[in-house]
Amino acid sequence: MDVTALLLADSRFPGGGHVHSGGLEEVVARRLVAAERDLPPFLYGRLWTAGLLAAAFAAASAHAVRRNVASGHWLRLDAELDARTPSHAQRAASRAQGRGTARAGRIAWPAVETLLAVVPRPHHPIVTGALAGAAGAAPRDAALAVAYLAVSGPASAAVRLLGFDPLTVNAMVARLGPDLEAVAGEAAATAGADPAELPAPNAPALDLFAEAHLRHHEEEVRLFAS
Repeated sequence: MDVTALLLADSRFPGGGHVHSGGLEEVVARRLVAAERDLPPFLYGRLWTAGLLAAAFAAASAHAVRRNVASGHWLRLDAELDARTPSHAQRAASRAQGRGTARAGRIAWPAVETLLAVVPRPHHPIVTGALAGAAGAAPRDAALAVAYLAVSGPASAAVRLLGFDPLTVNAMVARLGPDLEAVAGEAAATAGADPAELPAPNAPALDLFAEAHLRHHEEEVRLFAS
């Protein structure tokens, strides 16, 4: 794996991808994940849906920046990922993480400015892929970094929210290694495709959980403000 992709997937990188719970907070609130045995199926399902989607667009973005594509291509990539993210809460979270990643990454890899000049608030997978590509990483490496973040964030959240043993949770993520490699390979295989032809896996339950979590948060804010 390319060192740049490792840096982007590192929890110390100030981009925010590693702190996103990936819907786990609402899942925990509904007691759908309550014990350690409940976590691996959630991580597996998230990896092959939201994780594969993010990985595909990260790979496409890395491929695009290495080819120095025209500005219209970035607009199309961003629009296509928007169209594949029906949840407003999910779109907002992706762009918030993208903004943090861009702020940190543009200092080290200025070539990403070609994307940011066209899409100032890009989705997290797109800017992460662009940063990886700008540093010379292959699309597959960009996809692997984003796929890893799709499960490492919820895994960390499980430790924080439910007090799971961090060593056990880390082992769960490690056992996903073959699936992470498979997702990255599938994403890389479509890296050069037209944006409209990129994969569109979906997870309606995650979208609904994200919307419910946002509503609960807004209700809490109104309660404390009143």
